[in-house]
Amino acid sequence: MLLIVCQAALSFMLFILLFTSIRHLFLSGQRRRAAHSRLTFDRRDLSSVLLPDRLKPVYQHMKDLLEVTRFIPTEGAFLTLTVLLALSGAVCGVLVFRSVRGVAVLTPVCSLLPYVFLRLRLISLRLRTRLEFLPAMEVFYQQMLLAVQPNIRNTLQAVVQSERLLYPVKPSFDQLHRNLSAGRDISDALRIFGLEHGHVWADYFINMLQMAFHEGVNITSNLKELIEDMRRAQMFDQKARNRLLEIRLASFSPVFFLLLFMAINFKLNYENSVQFYFMTGSGRNMLLNAILLIFGSFMMGIYLSMKRM
Repeated sequence: MLLIVCQAALSFMLFILLFTSIRHLFLSGQRRRAAHSRLTFDRRDLSSVLLPDRLKPVYQHMKDLLEVTRFIPTEGAFLTLTVLLALSGAVCGVLVFRSVRGVAVLTPVCSLLPYVFLRLRLISLRLRTRLEFLPAMEVFYQQMLLAVQPNIRNTLQAVVQSERLLYPVKPSFDQLHRNLSAGRDISDALRIFGLEHGHVWADYFINMLQMAFHEGVNITSNLKELIEDMRRAQMFDQKARNRLLEIRLASFSPVFFLLLFMAINFKLNYENSVQFYFMTGSGRNMLLNAILLIFGSFMMGIYLSMKRM
C-alpha cells in the first residue's frame, strides 16, 4: 500500500514538472505582454470567477499575500509549489518513516510550508518598515504643505519621485502609487498597503486616504495629529517591536535544540543513533512528534506576531 502511494506521488510529481516546463516554453514568447500587464491592472480574474463563493476569500487572501511579499510571482506558481511539496512529503513519509502516520503528518506539514514562509516574510517586512513609517509620514506631510492645492495622487507621486523615503518603507509607497496609476480600485490598493504594514498607524493613515479619495477633504491637519501621536508613542512602539523579535526567537528555538540534541547523539555514538532514529519505529515516531511540535511552534509564533501587530 505504501509503495503504491509512493509510486503515485512520484508519477504525479514528474507530470507536474513536465507540464510546468512545457507551459513555460509556450509562454516564453509572451514576455512583452506580461511586462505590459504589470503596468495596466487587469480587472478580469478568471480564477476567482471559477471558484465557489466560500473559497473566494481564501483565494483573495493568498493573492494579496503574494502581491505584498513579492516572492512568488503568480498564484499558479504558488499552487504548483504547494502540490510538489505535498507530494514530496508523502514520498518522504513512505521512504523515510515507512508508515501511514508519516505520510499523514508530512503531507500537510510540507504543503503548508509555502504559506508559512510567506507569513514569516510578511512579518519580516512589517518589522523592517515599522520604525521607518514615522519618517515616511513626515515626508508625506511636508509634501502636502508645499503643494498649493493638496491632492493625494499628486502628493503621493511627488513623494515617490523625491527619493526621500528610506528603503524599507519605500517599496510599499511605490506599489501604492503604481496600483493607483494603473487604474486599480482604491480600496484594493489601500488594502494591499495596509496588509504590508499591519499596525494601527497604517490603518489610521489608510482611513485618511479613503476620506480624501472619496470625499475630497483636506487631511493635512489629521496627518499632523497622526504624526504627533506617533512621536509620543515611539518608545512604546520600540518595545512592541522588541516583543515581536522575542516571539520570533522563541519560534526558532525548538529547531535549534532538536539539532543540538541529535548532533550530540550522533557525535557520541553514530551507529546506534542512526539505528534508533531511522530504523526503529519508536525513533521515527519521536522524529514525527518533533516535527509536529516544531511546526506547531511556528504556527503559534506567527499567530502571536500577527496579534501583537
